[in-house]
Amino acid sequence: MLPRSARSISPPDVEAALGLRRNWRQFTLLVAINAFVGGMVGLERAVVPLLAEQEFGLTSKRAVLSFIVSFGLVKAFTNLAAGHWSERVGRKALLVAGWVAGLPVPFLLLWAPDWNWVTAANLLLGVNQGLCWSTTVVMKIDLVGPRRRGLAMGLNEFAGYGAVAVAAWACAFVAGSYGLRTSLFILGLTFAVVGLVLSAVFVRDTTGFARREAHARRGDGQATRSFGRVFLETSVTDRNLSTISQAGLVNNLNDGVSWGLFPLLFASAGLGLRQIGLLVAIYPAVWGLTQIGTGALSDRWGRKWPIAGGMWMQAVGLWIIASAPMTEPYAAWCGGSVLLGLGTALVYPTLLAAIGDRAHPAWRASAVGVYRLWRDLGYAVGAVLSGVIADRFGLQAAISFVAFLTFASGIICAVRMIEPATDRRELSAES
Repeated sequence: MLPRSARSISPPDVEAALGLRRNWRQFTLLVAINAFVGGMVGLERAVVPLLAEQEFGLTSKRAVLSFIVSFGLVKAFTNLAAGHWSERVGRKALLVAGWVAGLPVPFLLLWAPDWNWVTAANLLLGVNQGLCWSTTVVMKIDLVGPRRRGLAMGLNEFAGYGAVAVAAWACAFVAGSYGLRTSLFILGLTFAVVGLVLSAVFVRDTTGFARREAHARRGDGQATRSFGRVFLETSVTDRNLSTISQAGLVNNLNDGVSWGLFPLLFASAGLGLRQIGLLVAIYPAVWGLTQIGTGALSDRWGRKWPIAGGMWMQAVGLWIIASAPMTEPYAAWCGGSVLLGLGTALVYPTLLAAIGDRAHPAWRASAVGVYRLWRDLGYAVGAVLSGVIADRFGLQAAISFVAFLTFASGIICAVRMIEPATDRRELSAES
């Protein structure tokens, strides 16, 4: 059963009924809010690595990628807290708190006198992303029930990463006319204010839906879990949950590399700011747009092979980008970015849906938080690892090494995961 404090948020909601069609208004609102969440982080995808070199004179790739390390660490541990505390104080309160944390970010980027201010802005951005994105994920899972989880996560991640792509391109486009900092400030402040107003005024808490689903499954023997046990199972002992966590970590490891190194790689070929913005936007655009279909297909095909196959497709895309000839790289970079986006679209919503398949509603938010802890630690691990390799061996070597790790992660998924059709029966015996 849910913790007492979570049960006390509101009386049992007998009118609460699971399903995407029944709850389409709140679901659509949460999709829109997650687009603004994605927009906040999308602002930095093309512009901030260039800001590091052009305005602050940073030459070390490790120094340039330090903002991703700070972002990834804070976001990872905020995810963990968000999953745990949303079962105690409610989903909406954390969503609003995340937007409040995001409000200072555009001001810090506009006024930054040195790189430490940019790092500080990304600490707050990590809190914003951890609270807001985690909460919208959990709220959508609460609303739709088990039959449409893949579709729900596909729509959620479509909105978020579609907005990442649009914001990356728009910020680079505006920066071409008005400067790097001005573009970050105008768009960032707009996203933060609109997201806060929508969340504070129009969103309803969904804890009652999770409580209703937990009540319906109260006899399955899985409702009682301490947070420590949830953390251990999701991280290590549960066959599916721990495999999902490692895949999430590697996925965001290569996403962090694309965020930090792709703009520098593209700039090294002499591309202009707007060309870089367009190239950087291809990967999250393909990822975002195709997740609607891949999430829904995982409801039919199962979770295991879309995850494993998606990791392998990502690896191929990264290898193509890394091996492109610097004399005429544009076509290869476009093709590699498309493959990277398609592979990530297969993986991203399916991992979240697979967590929902395995975790009981009473501790599902905590399991999502633990998964997102490991997943977003991938940003920090990827930034540190690729920065060291790039400084020593070059940008292309760093990207190639990350491609190898991504391919190996797909092999782990193929060997270790159990399809959800059998995982409740087989894994319940292991628990």
